[in-house]
Order: sequence, then C-alpha cells, then structure tokens
Amino acid sequence: MADRIRATIVMPMIKALLVAGFILASGPSEEMFSDLKKAPNPDVAAQIEADIWASWMESGSATVDLLMQRASEAEEFGDVDLARSLYDRAVQIKPDYAEAWHRRAILFMIDDNVSEALHDFNETLTHEPRHFGAWVGLGTVFEQIGAHDEALEAYREALALHPNLAPAKQAERRLAPAEDGRSL
Repeated sequence: MADRIRATIVMPMIKALLVAGFILASGPSEEMFSDLKKAPNPDVAAQIEADIWASWMESGSATVDLLMQRASEAEEFGDVDLARSLYDRAVQIKPDYAEAWHRRAILFMIDDNVSEALHDFNETLTHEPRHFGAWVGLGTVFEQIGAHDEALEAYREALALHPNLAPAKQAERRLAPAEDGRSL
C-alpha cells in the first residue's frame, strides 16, 4: 500500500515540485528575448523588459529571494552597506545566480570601486550572457575609465539583446562618432 501511495501520489508531487523549482530558477525564456527584439514600440518593449527583470529576480531559492528582497529594500532606504552585505550572502549561497552579482556590481560602481564592479559584471555575464543591464553597466564602467572602444562594444551587446534600451542607444550615439574618427 505504501509503495502504491508513493508511486501514485508522492512521486508525481515531488516531480512537479522539482519542475516548478527549475522553472523559477531558469530565468527568462528565449521567447521573451525574441519578443523583446521584435517589440513594435518602446511601450511593448518596456513590458517585456519588466517581465525579464522579474524573472531575473527569481533565484529558485527562497532564502536567496528573501535576501534579494531585503537588499533591495536596504538600497531604497539608503543603507548601501547592508544591501552589499545581503548581496554578498546571496552570492555565497547561490554563486551561479546572476542577478545577485549584478546588483552588487551596481553598488561597487556607485562607490567608484571599478575593479570589483568589473569583476561582478563579468560574473553576471558568465551566468547570464543575455543580461542587457550588465552589458550597460560594463559599458558605463569602461566609459568611466576611458576605454571607449570596449564601452561601445558593451553597449552594442546590450542593444543586440534589447534594441529599445534607451541608455545603450544614447551611449552608442555618443560614442559611435569617435569610432568613425570624428570627435565626440
């Protein structure tokens, strides 16, 4: 009797939970990025972008999700040290979770800690190469240190993923003339 209950009720529930956990932790789908590239206008693109960001905030771990929520709240209240500490913990618990790396990179960028920001943006992109936010962050850091060719390349990577991304479009317009030999 126990074997039959296990086979007909328990195992299907476990499989469903595993699949649900995988879906939560899997991040945005290729279809979302395809739709983002084909968005007919900026308003549609903004909605798809919001869905992608929401997907990136789902780590697949209740503990990490709580840490991320608390870190975001700490940022909103201006407690950058607490936010960074919470992102540190999220990275320690789930080192393959791109959004924790990304959020921490932004804090390093705000503090002008270029080497740590570059490291964390690279970690973000290692785990989620489609992270247009990390590409923009990387471009911003490169631009700040005077690596304009690398910055332009990073912004163009962001635009390849999200053609309507305003910060990347503005940066490309600003940097592209220098690439063509014209002054900024």
